[in-house]
Amino acid sequence: MQRDELTAWLRLMSTPGVGNQSARRLLAAFGLPQQIFEQSLGTLRSCVSGAQAQALLEEPANLWRMVDQTVRWLEAPSGNPNMPVRTICTLGDPDYPPHLLATDDPPLLLYVEGARQLLQNGGLAAASGQCLAMVGSRNPTPQGKGNAREFAKALRESGLTIVSGLALGIDAAAHEGALAADAQPSTAATIAVVGTGLDCVYPRAHQDLATRIALSGMLVSEYPLGTPPLAANFPKRNRIISGLSQGTLVVEAAVASGSLITARLASERGREVFAIPGSIHAPQSRGCHALLRQGAKLVESAQDVLEELQMPREPLEKSRTAPPATSTSKAKPKTPPIAMQQLDIVSSGLEHLSDQQHELLGALGFDPMGLDALVARTGWDAATLQVQLLQLELDGHVARLPGGRYQRLASG
Repeated sequence: MQRDELTAWLRLMSTPGVGNQSARRLLAAFGLPQQIFEQSLGTLRSCVSGAQAQALLEEPANLWRMVDQTVRWLEAPSGNPNMPVRTICTLGDPDYPPHLLATDDPPLLLYVEGARQLLQNGGLAAASGQCLAMVGSRNPTPQGKGNAREFAKALRESGLTIVSGLALGIDAAAHEGALAADAQPSTAATIAVVGTGLDCVYPRAHQDLATRIALSGMLVSEYPLGTPPLAANFPKRNRIISGLSQGTLVVEAAVASGSLITARLASERGREVFAIPGSIHAPQSRGCHALLRQGAKLVESAQDVLEELQMPREPLEKSRTAPPATSTSKAKPKTPPIAMQQLDIVSSGLEHLSDQQHELLGALGFDPMGLDALVARTGWDAATLQVQLLQLELDGHVARLPGGRYQRLASG
């Protein structure tokens, strides 16, 4: 893209009072942005309001700073073959992803950073391939994170590109699973649609994950460089996650969840919505159960998704998913992965429990689990676990099941 063309696109998207809908109306009437800014006030008023027309004739105060910043960002990796490619895709680009273009509010412009071999050989649309959105809770259960990772890995190995939002919890697990897949690199392993400028990784803890995604997948944003993590931007970016994808799989979600926004947008566009059922006692399962009551497809294996999307059938053993395999080998002690506040396990009747017992309930989740799996998940020795489990059982928070398994009860 030439500098003057880039300048016109950036000017259009940053003109005060001119949103996506008005900008698309202007593009339909006059063509490329350069041609919009050649029109008279009267001509522009035939398409937009008087205030919008006047704003279009005045350069935004920060336009040239934005242009210089964007040019520097685009040029930064150009001489290094080991770095990802950076590019901008506009509504006027023939390589704009067709599934996203078919939505009712496609972004005017997408900032893209991704694998060099993908973007240079095929462009954004080709590199995206066939996409499935995977979304869910930022505070998932251990089972939810494991399911997200294993589903994403199996679905990627069957040819799908996994799209998510780089958030904590299910999003990160889905990206990780896709990156771990053994798949042909002809399409992006995973696409992270973010709610910030691409020069800002949020959350910061995902800097390494974002770097790995850019090397074998893509990072995508509609927000200008320098845009910080503003709360209003994250629900808005969900339309891009669902828009890029043929379907949306919700792994875990509370009833009031941004993941359900993504699922609703997918449903409104006539695209498939899938949900994984969970324990009736887990708050993180209630959003999925609500979706199932509304007609979402119940998913128990990756093959269920592939069949609905009419993807080529893979051997069932390869696509069948289960919680990650556990090991009986001794693990180094570590903090259980789910903090007690994340699972909301502190409630009426639980205040008397020790911090260690709260942590154990969080690691146990809501599904039956054996002692070996708990050893692997917590890093605690078996003797310590048995003492704590016995006390929780006596207090009525855990039940011992046949086969040496334990399950957290509703009261816990």
